[in-house]
Amino acid sequence: MTDELIVLHDGPVTRLTLNRPEKANALSPGLTEALIAAFEAAEQDGTRLMVLSGAGKGFCSGFDLSGFDDLRDGDLVLRIIRIETMLQIIYHVPFPTLALGHGRIMGAGADLFAACSQRIATPDASFRMPGLAFGIVLGTRRLAARIGPDATREIQNATRIFGTAEALALGFATGQAEQSRWPELIAGQAKAAQTLPPASTAALFRATLEDSRAEDMADLARSAAAPGLKVRIAAFRQKTLKAAGRICAGA
Repeated sequence: MTDELIVLHDGPVTRLTLNRPEKANALSPGLTEALIAAFEAAEQDGTRLMVLSGAGKGFCSGFDLSGFDDLRDGDLVLRIIRIETMLQIIYHVPFPTLALGHGRIMGAGADLFAACSQRIATPDASFRMPGLAFGIVLGTRRLAARIGPDATREIQNATRIFGTAEALALGFATGQAEQSRWPELIAGQAKAAQTLPPASTAALFRATLEDSRAEDMADLARSAAAPGLKVRIAAFRQKTLKAAGRICAGA
């Protein structure tokens, strides 16, 4: 694994720490591929619980736009498709996954949080899923499976920020805990994850998840392949920076 992802094995528990704190743990190509490799390996190495957390001030700020000016539409499409590939693998692994979210959890970072079967947020965490603002359909069916179609439409149409209290009410988060309680929660989840034999756990997860991977990838590819992706993302970034007061109105 790269230094962008810290992997620790403790018996049946594998802990993954997103380790790009200087970039708010944004999903670079290297981090995305490391996550894919880690989850693929976990299906073969006896892992019964996978735990995801982020180093630094937040869990994950989403898609990494470092070097944006040098990227072409095709580069961006490939990066986004690999992120969707990663999210599909995480959502469909045949054992429990536990996301521990804190800070600002944005875009594909919120999708990463939502892809896990158990989702614990700190009281001050916040979430935003703005992909449709620049025309990207990413994880919409998975989100609807978590919180229902009406809430999914409202949140994604408004591309608004919501906090932990609302995330709990919607079912986007399954629990709330300060970071000091995370070791206790991991221990409890690890015990529960080993209640059934591995084959029974896998059968349970298969039976309780709708498999829409082909449709999800098709929707994503169709939306990402529309001409002008880079222009759309640039316009969204400009609007976001202006709203935050980081550029003047005439910039």
